[in-house]
Amino acid sequence: MSARPLPVSPPAEQGVDASGITAFLDAVEADLDIEPHSLMILRHGHLVASGWWAPYTPDRIQLLYSLSKSFTSTAAGFAVAEGLLDLDRTVISYFPEFEADITDPRSRAMLVRHVAAMASGHLTETWADAMRTDRAEAVRGFLLIPPDREPGTVFAYNQSATYTLASILQRVTGVSLTDYLRPRLFDPLGIGETAWTRNRAGREIGFSGLHAATDAVARLGQLYLDEGVWEGRRLLPASWTAEATRVHVPNADGTPEGARSDWQQGYGLQFWRGRHGYRGDGAFGQFCVVLPEHDAVIVTTAATDRMQELLNLMWRHLLPAFGTAPLPDAGERDEALRRRLARLALPPVEAAAEPPEHPEAWERAEFTPADGVCAAHRTLTGVHVAEAGKDTRVTLVEGERRLELRLEGPDWSVDPGPTPMAVGGGWTAPGTLRIDVIFLETPHRLTVECALPGGTFTARWHTTPLHARSLDSLRAPSRAPSTGPRKTPHLATPSAT
Repeated sequence: MSARPLPVSPPAEQGVDASGITAFLDAVEADLDIEPHSLMILRHGHLVASGWWAPYTPDRIQLLYSLSKSFTSTAAGFAVAEGLLDLDRTVISYFPEFEADITDPRSRAMLVRHVAAMASGHLTETWADAMRTDRAEAVRGFLLIPPDREPGTVFAYNQSATYTLASILQRVTGVSLTDYLRPRLFDPLGIGETAWTRNRAGREIGFSGLHAATDAVARLGQLYLDEGVWEGRRLLPASWTAEATRVHVPNADGTPEGARSDWQQGYGLQFWRGRHGYRGDGAFGQFCVVLPEHDAVIVTTAATDRMQELLNLMWRHLLPAFGTAPLPDAGERDEALRRRLARLALPPVEAAAEPPEHPEAWERAEFTPADGVCAAHRTLTGVHVAEAGKDTRVTLVEGERRLELRLEGPDWSVDPGPTPMAVGGGWTAPGTLRIDVIFLETPHRLTVECALPGGTFTARWHTTPLHARSLDSLRAPSRAPSTGPRKTPHLATPSAT
């Protein structure tokens, strides 16, 4: 279905000082450790600011990492309302086939609400151990790991807990999370294309892997801010939005540093509490921040390992911008912000468009890892360069796999598929070629440098993907109708946030 645009308003009309948003943009662009990809700010139900740093675009779906968990939580809210899910039933009661195997009393006492609140009783992440214990059925593997404490008494961020919740939901509804949410959430909110990573069993993993547009995240945040009501129609019970976003088990360590951490303010049901409001939260800066005290929603997608600093910049610049009344005489600031947002772009790669000398040496060159193995991406075994000049062809080799790139210069050139990428680069020295590849349906950028002396290459991720089998898997999974198990990029490493 076609999405109805969010209501748009100049910031001043909603009591928002545009200069605070401008200061936030200045700060994130000046921080070399933060690569911003998109920003949306809603106030009083109106979109007051939105922008995408090219080559990212509004219609592009992107991996949300653990922000996926908040969509899983929303599916749980619908299932509870429909009588399909009982938070106070034991987890094992939903898997009677494991009854004889699960003997630990704490595992048997674990409730659905405990896994929803990351309070299974384990003190550490268990996903790797669960997969090692039973690779075919990670829920069984998880339940075979005895909790360290009584369920409900301690917090530990645990992918197995969310995966178990997602598995229960897909079992009681009889469909995938996507198919369950489509008529209940996605269509009513006007959320268009989505895609969710599945595991080898064909199950959507729940704790990560959802690909959706920034606009979809903003709409979810507004639904929670309005306590489950969308355009005057109640979708979720207000009791669920309150239950999902309150603290269930405290997780503060009592230190001054902990008091300043937005990860030690308590955890709800797949939502984090923060120093301000609450949020859905995905690795590398995928944020849906809901601020009931300001009647506002802030959404970002980004690539950064300094997620706390990105939140700090929100608190420093955006919170003071939220006033209590419309701002008079702010038209020029609003217009300046509108123009700024319209021209956001990631800087081009700092390189020359053509080799400074000996261009014939680049007509066909092959490179191997500088240290015998590429530490950044161990399956990357070679780089081939051909046709030096304006139209340089680069092939990234991963064993039998080939990822073909067309390098047109330092400015970003977008290749729409099947693995959507933006490529930029050039020559940084007479014997050095740099190629940057942005995988547009993820937050990730890879930089490869080829050196003619020695015929070697090095590679580095700006933020390292948490679950990638190969370079061409850095994309949304197939968007075919979810009628059963299918071949899609599956989870290959033990952690994702």
